[in-house]
Amino acid sequence: MAQQKTPSTAARTPRFLEEYRSRIAPALAKEFNQPNRLALPRLTKIVLNMGCGEAAHDAKVLEQAQRDLGVISGQKPAITRARKAISNFKIKEGDPVGCKVTLRRHRMYEFLERLICVALPRIRDFRGYSAHGIDQRGNLSFGITEHTIFPELPLEKVQHTLGMDVTIVTTAARREQALALLKGFRFPFAAGTE
Repeated sequence: MAQQKTPSTAARTPRFLEEYRSRIAPALAKEFNQPNRLALPRLTKIVLNMGCGEAAHDAKVLEQAQRDLGVISGQKPAITRARKAISNFKIKEGDPVGCKVTLRRHRMYEFLERLICVALPRIRDFRGYSAHGIDQRGNLSFGITEHTIFPELPLEKVQHTLGMDVTIVTTAARREQALALLKGFRFPFAAGTE
Protein backbone atom coordinates (compact mmCIF):
# COMPACT_ATOMS: atom_id res chain seq x y z
CA MET A 1 0.00 0.00 0.00
CA ALA A 2 1.38 3.38 -1.00
CA GLN A 3 2.20 5.82 1.76
CA GLN A 4 0.22 9.06 1.55
CA LYS A 5 1.87 12.39 2.12
CA THR A 6 0.75 14.26 5.18
CA PRO A 7 0.54 18.06 5.10
CA SER A 8 3.73 18.32 7.19
CA THR A 9 5.79 16.22 4.74
CA ALA A 10 4.32 17.65 1.54
CA ALA A 11 6.38 20.29 -0.22
CA ARG A 12 5.18 23.74 0.66
CA THR A 13 4.60 26.31 -2.04
CA PRO A 14 6.94 29.31 -1.63
CA ARG A 15 5.25 32.48 -0.41
CA PHE A 16 6.42 34.54 -3.41
CA LEU A 17 4.96 31.97 -5.84
CA GLU A 18 1.60 32.10 -4.06
CA GLU A 19 1.81 35.89 -4.10
CA TYR A 20 2.50 35.87 -7.85
CA ARG A 21 -0.50 33.64 -8.53
CA SER A 22 -2.95 35.45 -6.25
CA ARG A 23 -1.91 39.14 -6.41
CA ILE A 24 0.76 39.95 -9.00
CA ALA A 25 -0.56 38.03 -12.04
CA PRO A 26 -4.09 39.50 -11.85
CA ALA A 27 -2.62 43.01 -11.44
CA LEU A 28 -0.36 42.49 -14.48
CA ALA A 29 -3.30 41.14 -16.52
CA LYS A 30 -5.27 44.26 -15.73
CA GLU A 31 -2.36 46.66 -16.30
CA PHE A 32 -1.32 45.21 -19.68
CA ASN A 33 -4.86 44.18 -20.76
CA GLN A 34 -3.82 40.55 -21.20
CA PRO A 35 -6.61 38.01 -20.51
CA ASN A 36 -4.37 35.01 -21.22
CA ARG A 37 -2.55 34.23 -17.95
CA LEU A 38 0.12 32.19 -19.77
CA ALA A 39 1.17 35.29 -21.75
CA LEU A 40 1.82 37.29 -18.58
CA PRO A 41 5.44 37.99 -17.61
CA ARG A 42 6.85 35.62 -15.01
CA LEU A 43 10.21 34.60 -13.59
CA THR A 44 12.12 31.90 -15.47
CA LYS A 45 15.37 31.54 -13.53
CA ILE A 46 17.87 33.32 -11.31
CA VAL A 47 21.57 32.91 -12.08
CA LEU A 48 24.13 33.54 -9.32
CA ASN A 49 27.74 33.98 -10.38
CA MET A 50 30.68 34.36 -8.03
CA GLY A 51 33.89 35.29 -9.82
CA CYS A 52 37.17 34.89 -7.97
CA GLY A 53 40.22 35.24 -10.17
CA GLU A 54 42.47 34.43 -7.20
CA ALA A 55 41.12 30.86 -7.47
CA ALA A 56 43.60 30.21 -10.29
CA HIS A 57 46.43 30.63 -7.77
CA ASP A 58 44.78 29.65 -4.48
CA ALA A 59 42.44 26.63 -4.42
CA LYS A 60 41.12 27.55 -0.95
CA VAL A 61 39.43 30.67 -2.37
CA LEU A 62 37.49 28.56 -4.87
CA GLU A 63 36.57 26.00 -2.18
CA GLN A 64 35.19 28.76 0.03
CA ALA A 65 33.30 30.35 -2.88
CA GLN A 66 31.73 27.00 -3.76
CA ARG A 67 30.81 26.25 -0.16
CA ASP A 68 29.32 29.71 0.45
CA LEU A 69 27.39 29.81 -2.83
CA GLY A 70 26.05 26.33 -2.06
CA VAL A 71 24.82 27.50 1.35
CA ILE A 72 23.24 30.64 -0.12
CA SER A 73 21.51 28.89 -3.02
CA GLY A 74 20.74 25.45 -1.60
CA GLN A 75 22.32 23.55 -4.49
CA LYS A 76 25.81 22.60 -5.62
CA PRO A 77 27.56 25.27 -7.75
CA ALA A 78 29.31 24.53 -11.02
CA ILE A 79 32.92 25.69 -11.48
CA THR A 80 33.50 28.25 -14.24
CA ARG A 81 36.80 28.15 -16.10
CA ALA A 82 38.73 30.77 -18.08
CA ARG A 83 37.93 30.64 -21.80
CA LYS A 84 41.22 32.16 -22.84
CA ALA A 85 44.59 32.96 -21.30
CA ILE A 86 45.20 36.43 -19.81
CA SER A 87 48.89 36.88 -19.21
CA ASN A 88 48.54 40.11 -17.17
CA PHE A 89 46.53 38.22 -14.55
CA LYS A 90 48.61 35.03 -14.88
CA ILE A 91 45.53 33.04 -15.87
CA LYS A 92 45.81 30.17 -18.34
CA GLU A 93 43.02 28.80 -20.48
CA GLY A 94 40.96 26.34 -18.44
CA ASP A 95 41.96 27.70 -15.02
CA PRO A 96 39.08 27.84 -12.49
CA VAL A 97 37.99 31.47 -12.05
CA GLY A 98 34.67 31.18 -10.18
CA CYS A 99 31.44 29.28 -9.72
CA LYS A 100 27.80 29.70 -10.67
CA VAL A 101 24.34 28.36 -9.87
CA THR A 102 21.09 28.47 -11.82
CA LEU A 103 17.96 28.46 -9.66
CA ARG A 104 14.55 27.49 -11.04
CA ARG A 105 11.04 26.84 -9.70
CA HIS A 106 10.64 26.70 -5.91
CA ARG A 107 14.29 27.40 -5.07
CA MET A 108 14.18 30.47 -7.30
CA TYR A 109 11.18 31.94 -5.45
CA GLU A 110 12.65 31.06 -2.04
CA PHE A 111 15.95 32.75 -2.93
CA LEU A 112 14.17 35.85 -4.26
CA GLU A 113 12.20 36.16 -1.03
CA ARG A 114 15.36 35.85 1.11
CA LEU A 115 17.16 38.34 -1.14
CA ILE A 116 14.45 41.00 -1.05
CA CYS A 117 13.19 40.58 2.52
CA VAL A 118 16.36 39.65 4.42
CA ALA A 119 19.66 40.15 2.56
CA LEU A 120 19.29 43.49 0.75
CA PRO A 121 18.00 45.37 3.83
CA ARG A 122 21.24 44.33 5.60
CA ILE A 123 23.37 46.38 3.18
CA ARG A 124 24.61 49.55 4.85
CA ASP A 125 23.33 52.80 3.24
CA PHE A 126 21.32 50.85 0.67
CA ARG A 127 19.08 53.07 -1.44
CA GLY A 128 17.95 50.52 -4.01
CA TYR A 129 19.14 49.29 -7.38
CA SER A 130 18.75 51.26 -10.57
CA ALA A 131 15.90 50.19 -12.82
CA HIS A 132 18.26 50.86 -15.73
CA GLY A 133 19.73 47.43 -14.99
CA ILE A 134 16.74 45.89 -16.80
CA ASP A 135 17.63 45.14 -20.40
CA GLN A 136 15.28 45.32 -23.41
CA ARG A 137 14.44 41.61 -23.06
CA GLY A 138 13.18 42.08 -19.50
CA ASN A 139 16.10 40.64 -17.52
CA LEU A 140 17.58 42.38 -14.49
CA SER A 141 21.29 42.11 -13.65
CA PHE A 142 22.99 43.62 -10.61
CA GLY A 143 25.96 43.01 -8.36
CA ILE A 144 26.39 42.45 -4.65
CA THR A 145 29.76 43.58 -3.30
CA GLU A 146 29.79 41.37 -0.18
CA HIS A 147 28.25 37.92 -0.11
CA THR A 148 28.22 38.03 3.70
CA ILE A 149 24.85 39.88 3.69
CA PHE A 150 23.12 36.50 3.63
CA PRO A 151 22.40 35.48 7.24
CA GLU A 152 22.79 31.74 6.58
CA LEU A 153 26.57 32.18 6.20
CA PRO A 154 28.50 31.74 9.46
CA LEU A 155 30.77 34.81 9.53
CA GLU A 156 33.48 33.07 11.55
CA LYS A 157 34.07 30.61 8.67
CA VAL A 158 34.31 33.30 5.96
CA GLN A 159 37.96 34.10 5.22
CA HIS A 160 37.55 35.97 1.91
CA THR A 161 34.78 38.46 1.23
CA LEU A 162 33.61 37.90 -2.34
CA GLY A 163 31.19 39.69 -4.59
CA MET A 164 28.52 38.08 -6.70
CA ASP A 165 26.45 38.84 -9.78
CA VAL A 166 22.71 38.15 -9.79
CA THR A 167 20.68 37.88 -13.00
CA ILE A 168 16.90 37.58 -12.79
CA VAL A 169 15.54 36.20 -16.07
CA THR A 170 11.87 36.84 -16.94
CA THR A 171 9.55 36.05 -19.83
CA ALA A 172 8.67 39.74 -20.22
CA ALA A 173 8.61 40.92 -23.83
CA ARG A 174 9.38 44.53 -22.91
CA ARG A 175 11.30 46.40 -20.24
CA GLU A 176 8.08 47.93 -18.83
CA GLN A 177 6.56 44.50 -18.22
CA ALA A 178 9.66 43.30 -16.35
CA LEU A 179 9.67 46.47 -14.24
CA ALA A 180 6.00 45.96 -13.31
CA LEU A 181 6.66 42.28 -12.47
CA LEU A 182 9.61 43.05 -10.20
CA LYS A 183 7.77 45.94 -8.55
CA GLY A 184 5.01 43.44 -7.78
CA PHE A 185 7.56 41.41 -5.81
CA ARG A 186 8.56 44.69 -4.06
CA PHE A 187 12.07 44.64 -5.52
CA PRO A 188 13.92 47.69 -4.12
CA PHE A 189 14.46 50.08 -7.03
CA ALA A 190 16.15 53.44 -6.40
CA ALA A 191 13.86 56.45 -6.52
CA GLY A 192 13.93 58.34 -9.80
CA THR A 193 15.39 55.51 -11.91
CA GLU A 194 12.08 54.06 -13.08
